[in-house]
Amino acid sequence: MPTAAPSITQITNLSHLYLLSPLHTGGTTQEGNLLGIAREAHTEFPYLPSSTIRGRLRASVFTDQGQDICYRLFGNEITDQRESLTQGSIWVGDGSILWFPIASLSHGVLWVSCPMLLRRWSTYQSEKPPIPNAYATNLNNSNQICLKDVILQKSDLILWSDWKKFIPKGSETESIERVLVLPDKYFATVVQMGLWRQVKVKLDEHKTVKDGSFRYEEAIPPDAVMYFPWGVTTQRKSEQSTLTEEFQDILNSYSILQIGGQESLGRGFVQQWSVN
Repeated sequence: MPTAAPSITQITNLSHLYLLSPLHTGGTTQEGNLLGIAREAHTEFPYLPSSTIRGRLRASVFTDQGQDICYRLFGNEITDQRESLTQGSIWVGDGSILWFPIASLSHGVLWVSCPMLLRRWSTYQSEKPPIPNAYATNLNNSNQICLKDVILQKSDLILWSDWKKFIPKGSETESIERVLVLPDKYFATVVQMGLWRQVKVKLDEHKTVKDGSFRYEEAIPPDAVMYFPWGVTTQRKSEQSTLTEEFQDILNSYSILQIGGQESLGRGFVQQWSVN
């Protein structure tokens, strides 16, 4: 009989990120004086490009553990015309949003998600819980939920009892107690309203703003929960178990990472951990 193809949960590992400070990753376009962040082409949701995550991990491993381990895991650099690029043994995927914090007039802070993102995350789980419908929430005692521009009445809400199955286990997520699932299209709108926007100006010698030096920069807010998949490349499948354990140990040694730009401003600090 033919051998069943391996599932994605058998070839992929997950690392989760809890943002400790606003995180900015440069986008591909700039509209007017707004410097945007990287967004998925088909959803417009913010995301972390795999090259950004991989570059941060690669630089840390190179500094702390040396060139040989770095090149074996991530591939080499061409320093001589006689050399050729070699593929590393580890691949790293894009970082996706799982839960996004937003301000609520009725509940302080809520963590929101949508069926699309919950379904995406669940594909990496060995035990796949049922995906909740829109307006599912654990706030069963609330007469209404007040967001910035929307008021949801109790009759609109659906009690969600197994919400904790979609919260990655760890001390980092213990503060998440109020969750709400929004329709995909409304989630995109709420996320757009909930992004951090910092005004950047440049002053001249008279302490006035120079022409063309005024802009806004977007960032994903702190307390957002994200994740990225990683695994062993096809060239090294025979060493999958050993390489997986080695890279997992490396990730465990970097529980705090700084990803993205504006490092001098304290941006991009994240708590990184894996759920076994």
